[in-house]
This record gives sequence, structure tokens and C-alpha cells, in this order.
Amino acid sequence: MSDICQVEREGHVGVVRMTRADKHNAFNRALDAEVSAALADLDADPDVHVAIITGTGNAFSAGADMNEAVAAIEGKGRSEGMAGVYGAVASFRKPLIACVNGICYGGGALVASMCDIRVASDNAAFRFPGAAYGLVVGGSQLPRLIGPAAAKELLFTARVVHAEEALRIGLVNAVVPHAQVFETAMEMARLIAANSPEALIATKEVVDRATEVDAGQHAEAEWNRGLRVSPEHHDRFRAAAERVAKRGT
Repeated sequence: MSDICQVEREGHVGVVRMTRADKHNAFNRALDAEVSAALADLDADPDVHVAIITGTGNAFSAGADMNEAVAAIEGKGRSEGMAGVYGAVASFRKPLIACVNGICYGGGALVASMCDIRVASDNAAFRFPGAAYGLVVGGSQLPRLIGPAAAKELLFTARVVHAEEALRIGLVNAVVPHAQVFETAMEMARLIAANSPEALIATKEVVDRATEVDAGQHAEAEWNRGLRVSPEHHDRFRAAAERVAKRGT
């Protein structure tokens, strides 16, 4: 068991718990690799019918690790961003529930939006800040959940969306008191796990095909390949990292 990612099983339910709480479960290379591997293992386990991904502390995930990303921008390190976990979530064949226990920003918000169901704590907060950083984050996923007009407003403004608004616009399936959020996600997972595992996989594939987002994902990836090397993105990301460092979070 790792000190940044834990995997649990209860009956036919698998749980991936991000435990890098001191960094708001921000994804560095290590967390990206461990969460990706954990999801792949649960997907391959025939005894697991459904999985939950959640965080610890006051965050689901704050997205990419800013220190690692800035170091890569300055040529002092390397960062693959969150490519591993994005791929692992996108290819996960079974129902996947995001148990959003707090802050859910940037790449963390994208991971949650890629899951099949989102159960949120009443203190959860979502933000898709790509435009503020000179990137596209969530443009291919949000329209599927909340419609194009609402998606554009959130993406263009990069503003924070709190739990009740997230429920109202359809970004999450349920909002519950913080102390109950994990158990609520588990109750839903147990209901799902009682059904035919083959039918669950088939149903997910059919629904995903009916709401295909591949074209949008390809466009988002293509734009970001260019945007990530732009001076504006580098300047905006450095400035954001400095603001975070000054706050001490």
C-alpha cells in the first residue's frame, strides 16, 4: 500500500483513494502512475463490478502538481501532466463513481467529469481553469454533462462552482453532507454491484457510444499540444503557481 494511493475492496466494489492530502491530492508523476495502475488492476479484476475514486483531506484533487509542471516549463524536470490517469479513466470498462469530497479543480475536475457518476460533499467546489492558464480543460467532457451553453460559460469564466449549483446544472448526481459522502457513494456502488457485471459493461459502452465525445477529446488534445508550449501558457501557469505558493497551499 502506497503513502499516496490506497486501493480497497469491499465485496464487488473497488475503491481508489488518493492520499496526497498535504498537496490537495495534486497529480505528480508518482500519483498519476499509481492511480492509473490501480484503476487498471480493478478493471482487470473479474470480482470487481464497480469502482469508486475519491480523495482524502479537504480535496478530491486540485489537478496537476504545479511545482512539477513549472519545473518542466523551466527545463528543470519533466512532467507528463495527467495523461496516465486520463487514459485510465477513459478506458475503464466498468461503472466508475467519483466521490468528490472537497476541492475538485483543473485536472481533478476533468477526472470527476469523465467518471460515470459523481457524488459530491456539500463542501465540494469545482473549477475548470484552463482558460486562465492558457489551456483547454474540460471542453470535450462538460457539454455532455451540462450542455454546450452552460459548459462554455464555466470554461470561459474559469469560475468556481459550488456543490448546490453543480447539482442544479447536472454536473453531479447527488450532494450530501460531508460526513456522509463516502458512505453514500458506497451505497450507490453496492446497488450497482448487485447487477450483472457483463450487462454493466455493455450498458456503459452503449451509453458512451450514444454520447460520443471522441471528436471533442481529439480536438482538445490537439489544441493543448500547441498551447502547452506557448509563452502565454508558461507565464500564466508560473503566475498561478506563485499565487498558490504565497497562500501556502
